[in-house]
Parts: sequence; C-alpha cells; structure tokens
Amino acid sequence: MRLTVLGSCGAYPEPGRACSGFAVEDAGYRVALDLGYGTLPRLLGLWPAGPDAVVITHEHPDHCADLHGLFRMRYYGERCRLPLYCPPGVLDRLQGLEPDVSLQEVFDVHPLPGEWEMGPFRLTGIDLPHFVPNAGVRLESERVLAYTGDTGPADALATLGRGADLFIVEATDRPGDSSGLLMTAEAAGEWAREAGARRLMLTHFWPGNDRFAAVAKARRKFAGEIFAASEGDVYELRRGNAGQRA
Repeated sequence: MRLTVLGSCGAYPEPGRACSGFAVEDAGYRVALDLGYGTLPRLLGLWPAGPDAVVITHEHPDHCADLHGLFRMRYYGERCRLPLYCPPGVLDRLQGLEPDVSLQEVFDVHPLPGEWEMGPFRLTGIDLPHFVPNAGVRLESERVLAYTGDTGPADALATLGRGADLFIVEATDRPGDSSGLLMTAEAAGEWAREAGARRLMLTHFWPGNDRFAAVAKARRKFAGEIFAASEGDVYELRRGNAGQRA
C-alpha cells in the first residue's frame, strides 16, 4: 500500500501547501482520501486520469472542496461514473456550486458510516464526533491504514485505529478551541497508543502552528514512530515497515 500526502492543513492552506487530502494505492487501485482546497492539482500530477474511487470524511470544504473540480473533470471529459463514499451532506454542500446539474450524474454514492468492498480494500467508516457528520475511515488489505478526518476524543478512535500499520490523526491544536470536537497533538498520541497502532501520522495542522512542536507533544503519549504529514511525502506500508520515500 502506498500513501502520498496531498495536503496537510486545516481550515485553509498555507503558502505552498494544501488542505486535507491523501492518495492511496494498492494492487494498482487508486483512492483519493479527502480532497480539500488545493489537493486536486497534486492528485492529477500523480494520477492524470484521476482516481478509481473517492472517500470523503465529511462536508467541510477543507476536506471536500476539490471534489467539485474532480466532478467537472469527469462531467466535461470522459463521463464515466466514479464511486464516492461519504457521509450525508457532502454532495449537498457541493451542489450549490453546480445547481443546474446533479452531481450524481458522475458520482455513484455509497453512504458512510458503513462497510464496503472497494477494489482490494475493505472500507469501514466509523462515526466520530465533529461539528457535522464525520466518518473515520479504515482501509484494510494486507496492511491497515486508518484516518480520523476531523474528530474530538471518542472511544471509537481505539476501534478505528486498532493495530493499524499507520494511524493518521488530526492534530489541529486550534488556539482557544474548547469545543471538544477537534484534537490536539498530545491527544492524537494518546489515542494512537490506546489503539495499539504501529505508527502515527499527524495532520490537519492549524495554519501557523509549529509542526515539530506538535510531534514533540504527541511523543509524550505515543512511543512508536511519528510523522508530521507534509505535501508530497510518500510512504510505503509493508508488513513491519512504513518507510518515507520522499
């Protein structure tokens, strides 16, 4: 399984970066996992024909705005239907940008939370607390990749990341936030430890936050390898190994 970071910012992209997004490939099957602001050009630079499927965790635009660009690419180009796995609200949020055309002319929608077979993957979406419906995503083939989307602390995080080769956890650390619906880097480390994950990747950094400091905070709670997501980084997930390639 190969993971490429498309974007790592929360809310809006910092210069040279993008918002939440990942490209996951296994056995030649290509999945876009979230498509926030600025991720689509990076995705198409990697896969010019686009993905085989898309998984969106929730409707906030820093996780799904560039899904609209992918819709236009398919609608005005080769109009073949694309599997889309997402919670309620994602298409409703984007439909306002394209009120005269149904997005379902392109997307074959499968609801999350839920369980689906998707290419070589077993996809499980687990409900996690956020301001809108949010599905944490677990992708299982020979390796296990888990991703929270945006979430507050919840017991379901231990289930989502149980034994994952790589657990991608948002570490927003938004100054002054007291909602209980976003995570800190230290809490991300705590839940990665609780899940028994092998490695932890922090992502969804609030613009301006110190990413090295975030990793240091997560290390207080998690003894395994910790990565800070950064645009363009590539990871190979193998049994017993998750090596950074670039």
